[in-house]
Amino acid sequence: MRTRFGEALTVAMIIALVPAQTALAQSRSATSSLRAKAKSPVAKEGVVEPAAIEALRSMSNYLRSANTLAIKSDGSFDVVTNDGQRIQFDGTTQYKIRRPGFVIDYNSDAKDRKFVYDGKTFTVYSPKLDFYASVAAPATNRETLDLIYKKFGIALPLEDLFRWGDGTSADRLKQIKAAYAVGTATIDGVETNHFAYREADVDWEVWIQQGGQPLPRKLVIVDRSDPSRPTFTARLDWQVNPTFSDSDFAFVPDGEAKRIALATYKGSEK
Repeated sequence: MRTRFGEALTVAMIIALVPAQTALAQSRSATSSLRAKAKSPVAKEGVVEPAAIEALRSMSNYLRSANTLAIKSDGSFDVVTNDGQRIQFDGTTQYKIRRPGFVIDYNSDAKDRKFVYDGKTFTVYSPKLDFYASVAAPATNRETLDLIYKKFGIALPLEDLFRWGDGTSADRLKQIKAAYAVGTATIDGVETNHFAYREADVDWEVWIQQGGQPLPRKLVIVDRSDPSRPTFTARLDWQVNPTFSDSDFAFVPDGEAKRIALATYKGSEK
């Protein structure tokens, strides 16, 4: 998936206080357990299985075939401190998707963001700060996603799930270093096939629902460019072809909201 997965997500922190000796014992126990499991890993270094690549295409094609989609994502995201410690934050994201149009509503204790595209205009709204910015947008979801990334540096969560079968990721698929089936797993009561992938700087896994609806049910992404290996994890709950109205995709600011300009990404293409 695009290495920009986590750029659109923000986070909140919960720290548990544990007596020092207990914490040390738990840490040693966890470390020993991980080392024991590492002796017999599921690994196929450098293997690219055609079936694993085809699973991505089938998943993507199915998602794009739906007229509308609603998604709830419960995710966690690592932030690395200046001294290299990983701190984990949680957030919930609600999605409404149609063609054209999407609403992505991210909520956490630290930060909220809402992204709205109605087929003509793209808006970013910060409810806690009560600021919003709107720009004219192209007529399709794909063109809009490309525009806001290239011009404004905005990457929206999970957009890569829709890209593997539309032809835009052909070169990227050729550069995948490993892709293979890990096995099967039950995710929130749903039987899935578990796949693992490796790209230049990113390792990631996806659990795809078995049967005629190949929906991704879980996603894990590890950033290998950072020695601390920060990780993003999300569990996904889907509704296929729910009913929406135009009002679901309309952004109407409240009376106190202030409009600001959307800053152009300094590395953007002209």
